[in-house]
Amino acid sequence: MSWGKVIIAIFLIIPASWTRDSRLNAAIDVAAESYAKAEYEQSIKDHLFILEQFQLQSYALDFNLGLSYHYAENPDEASTYFDKASTSPDKLLSSFAYNQGGVILGNKKEYEVALNKFKSALIQDPFNEVARHNYELLARWMQRDEERKNEEQNKPEPSEFAKRKKAEADRLVEQFRFQNALQVMTDALQQDETVAAYQDFINSLQEITEIEKK
Repeated sequence: MSWGKVIIAIFLIIPASWTRDSRLNAAIDVAAESYAKAEYEQSIKDHLFILEQFQLQSYALDFNLGLSYHYAENPDEASTYFDKASTSPDKLLSSFAYNQGGVILGNKKEYEVALNKFKSALIQDPFNEVARHNYELLARWMQRDEERKNEEQNKPEPSEFAKRKKAEADRLVEQFRFQNALQVMTDALQQDETVAAYQDFINSLQEITEIEKK
């Protein structure tokens, strides 16, 4: 994603209530081992085995399946299980599940919904720093993206004069005469406001000339 990497929880949640008999204990150990080895397809099978063989209904199991599907690159299935886990009365587990759901939606560029997921994660657990980081990161990126879109929409159509000055500045850049190119553009902007269509180019020249002065 262009707005940066989100932080993903990478651990399984195994509540004590799962460990009611030796066969279940063994199945849990197998599932945990396959996940720890990053054998995510096998981890899915192992966790589904627990669900099917022991008729175990658990929000933690849903969360673990969500993680396994996520890392097995099956985001749709992962979302289904994270959504189930997010309804857990355990606010910590629910918060983790909301966060993971937000990660998946963010990767699918469904940013508004992803932001709401991160917000829900913080409502469930205000101390979830992972979700807070993701929320703030995405919120800032969305704000900047909206500002960029507005700037693009408000850019004037460059006049023929502006186009000639841009071409002149491009030739100077090819000669590594960045200061001269910047002077051409700033002088032109004073004469013709449509030169502002090349504001990104002007900003780049300003950054380069400032570096050269150091």
